[in-house]
Amino acid sequence: MALPERIFLTGFSFTGKTTVGRLVAEALGWQFVDTDDAVEAAAGKPVARIFDEDGEAHFRELEARALADAAREPRAVVATGGGAPVAEENRRVMAAGLVVCLEARPDTILRRMREAGGAGSERPLLASPDPLARIVALQRERAAFYALADATVRTDALTPSEVADAVVQAWKTLASRLDPDTGRLLPPDPQAFAGAACVVRAASGAYPVFVESGALARLGDRMRALGLGGRAFVVSDDTVLSLHGEATLAALRRAGYEADAFAFPAGEASKRLETAEAVYDWLVSRRAERSDAVVALGGGVVGDLAGFVAATFLRGMPFVQVPTSLLAMVDASIGGKVAVDHREGKNLIGAFYQPRLVVEDVSLLATLPERSLREGYAEVIKHGFIRDPAILDDLERHADALLAAEPGITAEIVARNVRIKADVVSRDERDTTGLRAILNYGHTIGHAIEAATGYGRVLHGEAIAVGMMAAAEIGERIGLTPPHVRERQRALLERFGLPVRLPGVSVDAALDAIALDKKTAGRRVRWVLLRDVGAPTLRSDVPLDLVREVVTGLLR
Repeated sequence: MALPERIFLTGFSFTGKTTVGRLVAEALGWQFVDTDDAVEAAAGKPVARIFDEDGEAHFRELEARALADAAREPRAVVATGGGAPVAEENRRVMAAGLVVCLEARPDTILRRMREAGGAGSERPLLASPDPLARIVALQRERAAFYALADATVRTDALTPSEVADAVVQAWKTLASRLDPDTGRLLPPDPQAFAGAACVVRAASGAYPVFVESGALARLGDRMRALGLGGRAFVVSDDTVLSLHGEATLAALRRAGYEADAFAFPAGEASKRLETAEAVYDWLVSRRAERSDAVVALGGGVVGDLAGFVAATFLRGMPFVQVPTSLLAMVDASIGGKVAVDHREGKNLIGAFYQPRLVVEDVSLLATLPERSLREGYAEVIKHGFIRDPAILDDLERHADALLAAEPGITAEIVARNVRIKADVVSRDERDTTGLRAILNYGHTIGHAIEAATGYGRVLHGEAIAVGMMAAAEIGERIGLTPPHVRERQRALLERFGLPVRLPGVSVDAALDAIALDKKTAGRRVRWVLLRDVGAPTLRSDVPLDLVREVVTGLLR
């Protein structure tokens, strides 16, 4: 497929489409077409008279014909009417080219309109009782359609030449990433992946994971290197934003991003549809577009919720993970599982949606409360038992340094865990082959404990630690897991200050939650058990009486 040879400029009236379109056409050596001019030529009268005498419906018919005709012209820059993208047939026509939306604030539009004497199709706006309110209302009505553009240029503070340069740059950026043989988008410049701890190569796309002390300062540069444009919308919780929000926004703004932040109350209780709706409302109020990026700054709750929002708002926005907890660094930020909780269970409403980039700054771990740091080691220990026995040796040898969050050894352990998760995700992105299921070791009962305690009293890592002990005991009781494996696991969990029992949790509530677990298949619970260290297996034949007996022993 050849390079797109048409550029369609969309946006509200007086955002500069005609002036900029001519400049872009001149810069590229292409022809320029203004659909309003074509409509006037076909009707034999100005657009304003068409509206007054024939009505808007007739104008829209003429506009659709003019746009279809323009789309057949080779190497053309086409300036469209303000309402053109609202019609589905027009959007289909423009989909064959590059669509760039020119944006401006309502007060800027009104000022330009008055300076031009009200010429053009929006002339009636100046006659309305409150023209500014009318502009705001129309922009809101059309915002979702403008947001479908491939790129957006804000014109308020730019000259027409500067806007034209930005449009040409958007076209060149797209051009540089198109395979001339297939017409498909190529992956970003390999240099953008240089220095990454690993690259997740999922079927839906590849993305780098950077693990280093001080990585947050380079967040904006990393995003630019991957070709992420638009604005950056940081989603966080109130605790993390107070600690790291200023540094994050500064890193984004240094790289030229317009950046803003939204925070919700910290804790698992916020990971619900109501909070996601609040983030949607915020994005709508900021007129977020598909070319903008959602940046998740925080732990697993933030990453899950922000990722869910990114996956669903405008049918998908670029998503960047900046995990600030150990738990999120080694587990939740890698793999593209995003979700919110339902009152009946954890992560029941979600999607597979891979981030475009993961940036992990291990120096941030020094700001974690001790309990939060310790809970993260549950997932690290889990990775050792299911995939890399050598990690267990290092955990036993360097426990004091790791619990003190010493940057060198911490970065090494985090990077090794990231590679484990990345390797599994790359080979089984959507948990269809059974390989990814091994990452759920300890999670069946762990998630049930979280549900039974209302997602607040027990931290995720603490619940997983007890879930791992339950899995080890079940495995030993059915003759699968050697006793020395269970004992080594117990010793490591205790060394890192993690619980191996949780007395006082309702056994019945936990068992009810297990029945709703996502890892069930054909109404049978799929258990991840160990044959030995580094040798996990899946079993669906564990007797329910045995599960009740083991769970009762750990929770009472």
